[in-house]
Amino acid sequence: MTKLGLDSLKFDPETTLNEILQFIKKIVNDSKASGVVVGLSGGVDSTLTAVLSVHALGKEKVLGVLMPTSFTPKEDVTDALELARLLGIRTERVNIDSVCRSFIKALQVKEDSSRLKIPIANIRARIRMAILYFFANANNMLVAGTGDRSEALIGFYTKHGDGAADFFPIKHLYKTQVKELAKYLEVPEKMVLKPSSPQLYPGHKLSDEMPLNYDKLDPILFGLFDQKLSPEKVSELTDVPLEIVMEIVKRNKKSEHKRRLPPAIER
Repeated sequence: MTKLGLDSLKFDPETTLNEILQFIKKIVNDSKASGVVVGLSGGVDSTLTAVLSVHALGKEKVLGVLMPTSFTPKEDVTDALELARLLGIRTERVNIDSVCRSFIKALQVKEDSSRLKIPIANIRARIRMAILYFFANANNMLVAGTGDRSEALIGFYTKHGDGAADFFPIKHLYKTQVKELAKYLEVPEKMVLKPSSPQLYPGHKLSDEMPLNYDKLDPILFGLFDQKLSPEKVSELTDVPLEIVMEIVKRNKKSEHKRRLPPAIER
C-alpha cells in the first residue's frame, strides 16, 4: 500500500464545486428561505462558505456577520470586511465583549480563572451562534455552518456554538481540501494561508490541542475514517508516531457526542 499523504486527498474541484452549489440551492429553496447568514471570521472556512453561497444564490441573498472580541486580530476583521466588499454582500458587525461580560457577571465568576478558560471560551462561541440565528430569523434566512471535516472528526468546535447551523456546505471536505477549493475559486491567498483559529481566547489555535498541522493531520484522518485502516497501519503509512495517531482516535471517540443528536428514550 502506498504512503498516506496529501496526494491521497486529491479531488476534482469543478465536480466538487458544482455539487456544493446545487446542495446550497436545494437547501435554501426547499426551506423557502430568503438566503443565508454566514459568520465571517477572516479565516479560510468562513471565507469559502461565503464565496460558495454567493456563487449559488447571488450576493443579495447572503448576509455576512462579523462578531469580533477585543482580542480578535485586526487583520482578521480587515480580511472579513475586504471579503464582503469583494463579494458585494451586506454585513452586520457585533462586538461580543459586552455580551460575554454580562454572562460572566450574571454567573458571578472570574473571567481570568484558568479552570473556567474553556467554559468561557465556549460561551463566546454560543453567543456568536445566537447572534447568527437572530439575523437569520429576522431576515427569513438560514445559518450556513462553516465547519470542515477535519474539525468535525476531532471535535475542534463548540457544541451548540460553531457546531450549530441549519446546514454545512463544506463539512465533507478536509481542511487541506477546503484550502485547495478556495485557491481554485481564486480566494485571496492571505485568507487561504492564514492559520486556522476559532479565536475563543487570545491566541487560540489548533496546536494548543494537537501536535500536528492539517497537512499531517488530514492524511491520518483519511486513513482512519475513510479507508478504515488500523491506527498501527496509519502510523506506518504516514510516518507519524503511533501514540499521536492513538491520541487522534481518542479525540474522535471523546467528541462523538458532538456529532450525534442528543439521546432520548424512543417511544
